[in-house]
Amino acid sequence: MCKHILNAQVSIRAPCCKKWFDCAECHNEQQNHPLRKTNEMVFACKKCKKCFRKDMLVYEEADEYCPNCDNHYVIEAKTPQMAIGVEGDDARMDNRLLKDERMKMINSLEQELDLLTERLG
Repeated sequence: MCKHILNAQVSIRAPCCKKWFDCAECHNEQQNHPLRKTNEMVFACKKCKKCFRKDMLVYEEADEYCPNCDNHYVIEAKTPQMAIGVEGDDARMDNRLLKDERMKMINSLEQELDLLTERLG
């Protein structure tokens, strides 16, 4: 599972070490040699689990699909993004972290009502 490209559709066989990686960054992190460039790439589709080769010198738009299952594997990459959020348990199970603005309003109305009843006696 690639931590750089979250929606990787294929794995790529590195021509230098003959190992499978989801992206070039994964190869660089796990191996101590540079990724060798090649004109013929070997892919493994993650949908149908079948391997296929592509000649990158004559690459066409139709080559963006797996020849076995027609999975479109050349898509815009989704990369991890920084997010700010509240850490806690599932709010559906324990909603103490959630604030209900209506409760604030009810509390303030109850306080006003108490003040009025004290004044009126």
